[in-house]
Formats: sequence, structure tokens, C-alpha cells
Amino acid sequence: MFAKAIDHLRQIDWRIFFGIIVTVLWLAAGLVYMRASGLSYETIYRIPLDDLGSFLEGGFAPLAFLWLVIGLFIQQRELADNTEVLRQTSIQSEKQTQAIAATEMNARQETFFKIAENVRSQLGGITGMLYISSMGASEGQLVPGERIEELWHMLARRDDQVFAREFLLLDPEKFGGYEALFYKTEIRRRLTKNFMTTFDRLMVMARNCDSDNGIIADTMAQTAHGLLYRRMRDSRPADMQVECADVDTADYEKILEHTHE
Repeated sequence: MFAKAIDHLRQIDWRIFFGIIVTVLWLAAGLVYMRASGLSYETIYRIPLDDLGSFLEGGFAPLAFLWLVIGLFIQQRELADNTEVLRQTSIQSEKQTQAIAATEMNARQETFFKIAENVRSQLGGITGMLYISSMGASEGQLVPGERIEELWHMLARRDDQVFAREFLLLDPEKFGGYEALFYKTEIRRRLTKNFMTTFDRLMVMARNCDSDNGIIADTMAQTAHGLLYRRMRDSRPADMQVECADVDTADYEKILEHTHE
């Protein structure tokens, strides 16, 4: 109990203690003055009310002014405390907003990675069909059937970029260039268009859930699928229109430039 009382006293503004001490000293000085001037209970009633009022006004006016000043200082301190509380509340609100934004971004990234896994499988199948069209029986079996079968087995074991790597390791000039590999026949044009459109959409998703440094989109562009996509874009015939997703932005082009040799 005593300790709580001490803690309560410590929390009281020192100006209040100062005001109390000055008030007590002022009243004590007033009593001394009244005694020295010969005032007593008998003589005080003989003083006219106007004079008595002026005396009391002169005696208590300094105390009223003192407590007015003390009240203003205390109010100023309370306003400063309230301002600090509002500032801290604003900081906490900003941190909560950032935490919510980070949580939302993490959720979007997790969703992207789940979708990207399925999309990569789809891209792997497209590149496999494109590889067969470019290197299989229709072109005189440029790659042995056993090798193509081995590549399909690797694709089935979740190596989604195996055919993309095979395209990247080829010497395109031996097969008429990348334009022939990707656009020589109607089937290849359709498969290439399908690949480019799908990869474009994947890059859009990567950019929308990416952080400020763009590491996710940049990483996607540096994969075998991203490098193959770049070659498809660069080798596209001038008279051929291949519609892709609407991703023609400066940031996106900058990412793709990283893959350009």
C-alpha cells in the first residue's frame, strides 16, 4: 500500500508540488502579515467590505495567477503526451499495414509458385512436341528415336525444361536457323505461339507478385524456358504476327534483355 502511494506521488507533475509549497508559504506569510499589522477576529469585522475585498483580491491574485500558469504547463504536457501517443499509434498502424501487405504478397507468391509448377509442365509438353516436329520423323529423324524417347522419360520425371535445354544446345545454323526450327511449318508456328503466349502470361503473374528487386521475374527469364522464349521472339518472321499477352512494358523488356546474347 505504501509503495503504491509512493509510485502515485512520483507520477504527479513536479509543478503541482511547487504550487502547493508556494501556496502554503504565501498563506503563512499572509498570516504573519496579518498578525504584525494588528488584525484579529475583533478588528477584522470593523474593516469596510470594499477594503476587505481589495485586501483579499491583492492577497489571492498572485496565487490565482500561479495556478493558472501551472495549469497551462500541465495542459501543454498532456497535449505533448497525447501527440506522442498519436504518433506511436500512427507508427503501429503503418507497421500493421506493412505486415498485412507482406502477408498478402507472400500469399500471392505461394499461389504463383503452385501455378507456375503446372505451367512449367505445360511448357515442357509443348517444347517436347515442338522438338519432335523439328527433329523427328517429319524432318528425316535428325535425332535418334531412342534419344527422343529418353527425353520424354526425363520429362515424365518432372524435368520440365529438358526439351528447352536440347533446343538451346543445338547449333541452329545446321537446321536452317531458329526461324526454321520454330516457324517452318504450321504445326511449329502453332506450338511456338502457344508456348510464347503461355510463358508471357506466366511472366505477368511473376511480375505482379514480385518484390521490388524483381528477382522472381528475373529468375523466370533466366530459366531454359525463358531463354528459349527469347530466341522465339528474336527469330519470329517479320511477316508473321504471333499474338502474345499484353506485357509490353519497360520493366518486362528489361528483364528479357538479360537473356539476350
